[in-house]
Amino acid sequence: MAANTLPIPTVDFSIHIADSGEKYSTKERIMKDVPAPITTKPTREQFFSKRDPTKPDIEFLRNHFFHEGRITEEQALWILSKGTEILRNEPNMLEVDAPITVCGDIHGQYFDLMKLFEVGGDPATTKYLFLGDYVDRGYFSIECVLYLWALKIWYPETLFLLRGNHECRHLTDYFTFKTECKHKYSERIYEACLESFCCLPLAAVMNKQFLCIHGGISPELVTLDDLRNINRFREPPTHGIMCDLLWADPLEDFGQEKTNETFVHNHVRGCSYFYSYHAACNFLEKNNLLSIIRAHEAQDSGYRMYKKTKTTGFPSVITIFSAPNYLDVYNNKAAVLKYENNVMNIRQFNCTPHPYWLPNFMDVFTWSLPFVGEKITDMLVAVLNVCSKEELDEGREHVLDDERRQVIKNKILAVGRMSKMFNLLRQEAEAINELKSALGTDVLPKGYLALGSEGIKSAITTFEDARSIDQANERLPPMRSSSRSVGGAHDEVAPAAGSAGISPAASVSATGSTTSVAAAPAAAAAPAQPRPTTPTSAAAAPAVATVPATTPVSSQTASAASTSSAAAAAPAAKPKTPDASPTKKGISPSSSTSSVKTAGSAAVDGGLLAGAKDDGSKKSAPPSPNTQKRSIFGKLNKK
Repeated sequence: MAANTLPIPTVDFSIHIADSGEKYSTKERIMKDVPAPITTKPTREQFFSKRDPTKPDIEFLRNHFFHEGRITEEQALWILSKGTEILRNEPNMLEVDAPITVCGDIHGQYFDLMKLFEVGGDPATTKYLFLGDYVDRGYFSIECVLYLWALKIWYPETLFLLRGNHECRHLTDYFTFKTECKHKYSERIYEACLESFCCLPLAAVMNKQFLCIHGGISPELVTLDDLRNINRFREPPTHGIMCDLLWADPLEDFGQEKTNETFVHNHVRGCSYFYSYHAACNFLEKNNLLSIIRAHEAQDSGYRMYKKTKTTGFPSVITIFSAPNYLDVYNNKAAVLKYENNVMNIRQFNCTPHPYWLPNFMDVFTWSLPFVGEKITDMLVAVLNVCSKEELDEGREHVLDDERRQVIKNKILAVGRMSKMFNLLRQEAEAINELKSALGTDVLPKGYLALGSEGIKSAITTFEDARSIDQANERLPPMRSSSRSVGGAHDEVAPAAGSAGISPAASVSATGSTTSVAAAPAAAAAPAQPRPTTPTSAAAAPAVATVPATTPVSSQTASAASTSSAAAAAPAAKPKTPDASPTKKGISPSSSTSSVKTAGSAAVDGGLLAGAKDDGSKKSAPPSPNTQKRSIFGKLNKK
C-alpha cells in the first residue's frame, strides 16, 4: 500500500446515528426503562397452583400476562374448557347477593383490569359481577379472557360473568379480537373463546333489587320469567329479546321524552331499541325492582345515573363503564359499583400505562410505508427540479413554453404537497392511526391531513370529540361479505352525566368530601307476589349532612354521595366535571367514590329467581351452535 493512500474506513453497522448525532446500538433496547416482554412459556409446574394442583396459578398468570407473556395453546384451551364447563351450568339469569362489586366494559384493557381489582378488591375476598364486553378494541383481550376465566375456575360462586354484545362471532371477526387471537395464539383459541362466549349468562338479579344486564330491556321482556325461556347458547340474533338485552340503550332524552312511545328503533346501533323512562319505570314496578344496572356506553365520568323513579326516588337506570381512557383517545374515567349494607358506592379510577402495540397488530414493514413514501417523493422533487429550474428561467420563443412551465410548476407543487403529507404521516403516525381507529376506517376523510400536526392532535383530545367521531361506528357492523373497515372502532358512547334529562343521585366533588343524604326509615315492603304489579314505595324528606372523606384505596382521593331508595325524588345538583384522565404515559392513577344508599330490599318472588331451563334441563343445552361444528373442547379432552 502506498504511503499516501488512506485506509478504507470500517463501518459498524450495529450502531445507528440519529439526526441529532446521538448513537444507538441496534443490539440493545433503546427504551431501557421499559422491560422486555417475557418470551418463555410456563411449564406445567409453573402453570398449576401449588395450593391446588387442579387449578391454574392465579398470581403467576397475573404477573405473566402483565409482562406480556403467553401460555401454551394447550394451557389456554384448558382454562377455556374448565371455565366453559362452569358457565354452561349456570342459568340465564343469575341471583347474586350483596356485598358485591359490579363492573362494566373492559374491552381488552388488561392493565386497567388489574387497576380495577386494586380499586374494587381482591377477587379472593370480594364478590364480582362483570356485565360483559371483555374483548375487542383493546390489544390485550385474550389476556383479559384467560385471566377472568381462570378466576372463574377458582371462585365460581363469587365471580360472575355476563355476556356483552361483543362476545359473539360477528363483532369479534369484524373488529380486533380474532386478529389478536391469530396473532398471539391460533384460530383454534379463537373458536374456543366463541364457544365459551355462548355459555355466558345474560342477566343477573342483584340482592333481589337490581336487574343487571349489558344493554337494556326489551318490549318482549315483561317479567323476569321471560329471561328463562331464552336459548342463549348461540350467536346473538339481530332482533328479539336476546338482541335487546345486549344492544338496547336508554333514549338520549331519557326522562324528558317528547313522545309517548316506550320503545323506539335504535338508529344509532342499527338494531334493537331505545327505551324510555316510562318503559324502564313500568318494568321496574311490574317486577318490584329498584333499578336497572347496565354497561354498553362509554361515560366521561365512568358512570351515569338517570332520572329517578317516582315510586322509590332511586335512579331508574345506572350505566357503569370500566375502561378508562377508552381506545387511548377518550380521556374518560372508569368506575366500578360497590354495593354493601344497602349503600351503593361508585369508585372511579384513571388509566394505567400499558405496552404499545402498532394499530391492528401491524408489522414494522407496513408501519414503515410512510417513511418510504416520503423518501420517494423527495426523489421525485429532486428529479423534477433538475430538469426544470433552468428551463423555467430560460426565455424561449416557443408558443408552448408558458404552458409547459406551468405544467412543470404544478407537478413540483403537487409532489411537494405529497411530500408534506408523507412527512406528516411519518411524524404523526401514532396520532393518525388512533384517529383512524376512532373513525373506523383505513382512509382518513378528505381534509384531515391538511389540518397538519396540531390539527391531527386536536381532533382527538376530548371525550366529546371522540364520541362524535365514534358515532358512526356504534352500529351493528355489516356482514363479513360487505366491505370491512380494518381497525374500525365500534361501540358505545353516551352523553356525559349531568346532561339534559338526567337526575343524578350523586354529586362528585374533586375535594374528596363525602355528602350523605339519609332518609327516614322506609315503609315495610309489600309481601312477595308471584307477579307483583304494585311496587314498594315510601316517601320521606331527606336530611343532608357533610362528613369527612374516607380513603377507599391507599393514597387515593374519594368523594361520595348517598341517596335513600325510600326517599322522595329531590332535585340533585349537577355533578362537577371530573379532572381529565391521564394519558397512557406517566400519570399515576387516582380514584374517587360516589355512593347511593338504599333502604330495605324490594320484595321479589323467590320463584322468579330459580335456575334457567331452555328445554327441560340447562345441562342439555347444545355446546355451541355458534361454531357450527363439534365442540373444540371435545377434541381437547380426547387427547
